[in-house]
Amino acid sequence: MAFDGVTIANVVSELKRELIGGRLAKIAQPEEDELLLTIKTALGQKRLFVSAGASLPLIYLTDTNKPSPMTAPNFCMLLRKHLQNGRITGITQPGLERIIHIEVEHLDEMGDLRTKTLIVEIMGKHSNIIFVNEDGIIIDSIKRVSAAVSSVREVLPGKPYFVAQTQDKLDALTTDFEAFRQALSGKPQPVFKALYGSFTGISPILAQELCHTAKVDGELPTASLTQQSYQTLFDAFSEMTAKIKEERFTPNVAYSFGKPVEFCALPLTLYGFGREQAGSDSQDRIVVYESMSALLEQYYAERNTITRIRQKSADLRRIVQTSLERNIKKYDLQLRQMQDTEKRDTYRVYGELLNTYGYSAQPGDKSLTALNYYTNEMITIPLDPTLSATENAKRYFEKYSKYKRTYEALSKLTEEVKAEIDHLESISAALDIALHEEDLAEIKEELTQAGYIRRKGSAKKQKITSRPFHYISSDGFHMYVGKNNFQNDELTFRFATGNDWWFHAKKVPGSHVIVKLGNASDLPDRTFEEAARLAAYYSKGRDQEKVEIDYIQKKHVKKPSGAKPGFVVYYTNFSMAIDSDISGIRQADE
Repeated sequence: MAFDGVTIANVVSELKRELIGGRLAKIAQPEEDELLLTIKTALGQKRLFVSAGASLPLIYLTDTNKPSPMTAPNFCMLLRKHLQNGRITGITQPGLERIIHIEVEHLDEMGDLRTKTLIVEIMGKHSNIIFVNEDGIIIDSIKRVSAAVSSVREVLPGKPYFVAQTQDKLDALTTDFEAFRQALSGKPQPVFKALYGSFTGISPILAQELCHTAKVDGELPTASLTQQSYQTLFDAFSEMTAKIKEERFTPNVAYSFGKPVEFCALPLTLYGFGREQAGSDSQDRIVVYESMSALLEQYYAERNTITRIRQKSADLRRIVQTSLERNIKKYDLQLRQMQDTEKRDTYRVYGELLNTYGYSAQPGDKSLTALNYYTNEMITIPLDPTLSATENAKRYFEKYSKYKRTYEALSKLTEEVKAEIDHLESISAALDIALHEEDLAEIKEELTQAGYIRRKGSAKKQKITSRPFHYISSDGFHMYVGKNNFQNDELTFRFATGNDWWFHAKKVPGSHVIVKLGNASDLPDRTFEEAARLAAYYSKGRDQEKVEIDYIQKKHVKKPSGAKPGFVVYYTNFSMAIDSDISGIRQADE
């Protein structure tokens, strides 16, 4: 999924159409690297979301508001001081660079009209939002970059703004045939790689689309291109640049097996899928959107949420991972010690046989061969020649007693450590599916109650507002998925009734899934399969081709006394192996 220069051009086209002439009514900074600008225009109120996050930089128009911190960050306060009520006079993109300039006209402290520019750079980990004055001098940025961080460009107040030229690429919008041919022929690599490596703003998927349109094999080396191949490729290239210049964009997403595989601002034809409008549910399709903002918001909203939650859950993950590694090392050591105790019964037999046949041993003997009356076979018993047979027997009984005590102690310890490992892995699985800060709060409380996190001072237990996932099966049955162990216990033992159905991935950490039976006598096969898919998806086995799922009526599921949250036992159950594709299962509106 490439957020390339052509995608930026599409976004700029929409922003110019929607925002030029609008006034900045509100400036908020929901996260340390995000801005949410509310603009009042003749067409109504608009919101522009901008993120300079290293893992997921974005910019698009949205209807969704986000809560802001009680105290606005310094960069937000600075923008409010200079740009509040300012009028947007221009939105431009230099060439096909992944850069957007938003010019804002405002009155300064003296009442004079000034123009300042908010520059949004969508460049992966180097993404930034930079505020500059009329002379191109940086006033401030959402991320400050010193010389200690970058030797190429400093982004600090008082420094001149410029774009670092780190790649020798041509501007696709001004390239003629001869420059096009020379750029490709000078790169001894596959044609599609030479395309995106030679021109600014061209992503790999767009390069492959150009090759497909021109009927040129993009995997062939550039040396194999004929004059005719160069011409047909340039014709497709020229048609693409013409669409960009004329702002004839077609935001679309390619879905394969129900999952998005690529998006583009220009038509994707290389997949050979039929075009449909957003909202269709075909497994293989090209979905066309009315705007690039709508496409980006729908595709990236979930990914952005997951990215943010992963950042906020980093401390919890570190605690879980550290504890997990420590317990796994302890468990492995205990298992090795358990192996050493496997000889205990042999020592007991040696002692008993020496008491029976020891009279035949001669002083100084290093071994004794006797009949093992337990197996009716001959056995050779090693002896200490300095000890008598009776003393050797006593020594073997002492070893037996020692190893027996060790085995009994280790059996209990290994059981406890294994339960601890299972518990920590279940918490790790819960962190993987957490979507909101409330979910993290519940996981943190579980870690606190388990003793992994110390409750600070007189801090009270945090009020939990997280709720389980809620789905509706194709047959209309309500299906609930626990997000963590507390919710798993709540669903299974307080929410579900005896005849409701319970699902869980077999021998894999994951969520409890409850299907409410309601007034029905039983569930249809399709609902059984959909609930099993939910159990597979919300488990550590979701990346496997098939996951084995146990399912049983809730009345047969028990919780042992003193067991950790989420731990249950059951003795009779059904099982099925199923994939973890839940794309066709409808999530309930809460």
